[in-house]
Amino acid sequence: MKFTFSLAALFALLTLVGGCSRDLAAHADALAQPAGLRHEQIKTGTFILTAYEKVGDPAQPFDIYIEGDGFAWQTEYEPSANPTPRKALTLALAARDPSPNVIYIARPCQFTPLALDTHCDVAYWTDKRFSEEVIASVDQAIDKLTSGYGYPRLNLIGYSGGGAVAVLVAARRADVVSLRTVAGNLDHEEVNRLNDVDPLKGSLNAIDQARKIASLPQIHFSGGEDAVISPVIAKRFLAASEPTDCVRLENIPEASHEDGWIERWPALLKEPAVCGR
Repeated sequence: MKFTFSLAALFALLTLVGGCSRDLAAHADALAQPAGLRHEQIKTGTFILTAYEKVGDPAQPFDIYIEGDGFAWQTEYEPSANPTPRKALTLALAARDPSPNVIYIARPCQFTPLALDTHCDVAYWTDKRFSEEVIASVDQAIDKLTSGYGYPRLNLIGYSGGGAVAVLVAARRADVVSLRTVAGNLDHEEVNRLNDVDPLKGSLNAIDQARKIASLPQIHFSGGEDAVISPVIAKRFLAASEPTDCVRLENIPEASHEDGWIERWPALLKEPAVCGR
C-alpha cells in the first residue's frame, strides 16, 4: 500500500521529527553535562558522528563507549525516520563512569541532524547497521578524538548493537587493551534467526572476528531477562573464541535488554578484564 502526503501533512511530520530530535538532543545533554562530558561532532570519511568526551589524565586509559542501534524501527515492519535512541542508555553508562578519560560515540545518524549528514540513509540503521562504512567511520572517529593525546590505551565498551561495533573495531586496532559488551549483539545472524527476522545482508558479523581478538581481555555481560539478545549469543561468541582464557561471560539474572544496567554499571566496571582468570 502506498501513502500520499499533502504538503501540509509532510511539513507537519518534518516539524514533529525535528522537534523530537531537539528534545532527544536536550536529553543527551542533560545526561552528559553533569558528568563533564563535552559535545562534539566528528566528520569522518562517510558520516558526521556525534560524540561526548572528557579527558582529565591522558596518561590513563580512555574508556570509549559505542551506542546501540537506537530507534531503528518504528514498527515491526517500518523503519524509523530517525535512529536517535530515546533513552541514550549507553550515554547514561558513560556518565556513570568515574574514569578520568571517557568518550561516547553515537552511531551514524544518531543525535546528528539528518539534514547535516547527506549520507544518512535508512539502510545504515537497518540492513547495513554493521557495514564496512559504519565500522570504518567509528574507527576514524576514535582516531580523531584521541589523536592529540599521543598513543593512549583504549577500553572499548559497547551496548547492544554497539557491542558488535566494538568487536569489529577492536579487530582492526592495536591500541585496544580491553573490551566489554552489555547485552551485545555478538552474532547478528543467530540473533535474527532466534527472533525470526530477516538477516542483515549488508552487515559484517562480530562473531567472525572472535578468534582474531581471542587474546584481548574481554567481558561480555548478558541479561537473564533479555528477550532481545539471549545469553546464548555470548556463549556462542565464547565458543568461537576458544581456546582462550581472555574471554569471560557474566550473566546478570535480573537485567533485561534495557533495564538493570545503569544502576549496576559502576560495580560492573570494577570487574577486571584480564586473561588467565
